[in-house]
Amino acid sequence: MLGTVSSRVGDVSTLLNAREIRELADDLGLRPTKQRGQNFVIDPNTVRMIVDAAALPEAGTVAEVGPGLGSLTLGLLEAGHRVIAVEIDDLLAARLPRTVAERCGDDAPFELVHADALRVSELPGRPQALVANLPYNVAVPVLLHFLATFESITTVLVMVQAEVADRLAAGPGSRVYGVPSVKARWYGSVARVATVGKNVFWPAPNVDSGLVRIERRPNRFDADRSQVFAVIDAAFAQRRKTLRAALAGWAHGAARAEEILTAAGIDPRARGEVLDIDDFVAIARAKETA
Repeated sequence: MLGTVSSRVGDVSTLLNAREIRELADDLGLRPTKQRGQNFVIDPNTVRMIVDAAALPEAGTVAEVGPGLGSLTLGLLEAGHRVIAVEIDDLLAARLPRTVAERCGDDAPFELVHADALRVSELPGRPQALVANLPYNVAVPVLLHFLATFESITTVLVMVQAEVADRLAAGPGSRVYGVPSVKARWYGSVARVATVGKNVFWPAPNVDSGLVRIERRPNRFDADRSQVFAVIDAAFAQRRKTLRAALAGWAHGAARAEEILTAAGIDPRARGEVLDIDDFVAIARAKETA
């Protein structure tokens, strides 16, 4: 259920405020770009709200994607976590370690991975969580890549564009239910936990953001993920068609698709938007035996 997450109000000296963030950007000659989805959180209380909403075990190891100028990084460090930050931007990657050292000390439990988050395949420290203000333009691909690549991650709390948050958290039958909704549920439970207004960002985006929480449920399905995801992609590529028609290419013929769907206990006249992840798993498994 969507709600409001409480935040702590107190000493914010560890965290960056709006003025300091703009000063950092000026020092770097940085102009945030839409191409990389750069919208920096400038409100310390919002940072603490996000950390609180993550509800992580004490002194956990956290992966962060797109740390930018360090707002959320510093909040996670303040809460006592080890942070593995993945940053693609050369300027930001060069400056962030210095910001962390200045605010949290040279011995802060922080490591920077200067890489494209969509290509990274190894991270130090086996992070137990992903907590990030994800760049709007690559939010879903990054989220799914990290869940697929890093099985040690059991808790996810990401801030994404409000529309994306709605899609991720949508259930079968919703008009915004689609590929991201189903694929996220392959990994575990998904919930939209809060809305974040655009005024806490610089530059301010055109829309609000949403916090989405995912709790991984390991070894949930006895099925091949790539096969299940192929069914999902096919079903929603032509979402207004019946499954018999939408899955014809995937199954090598409409008659074969109907045979597989019947074996899986799914009505061939149904549409993908009414199926849950268990149904898609059943279809993928039925293809192997039907």
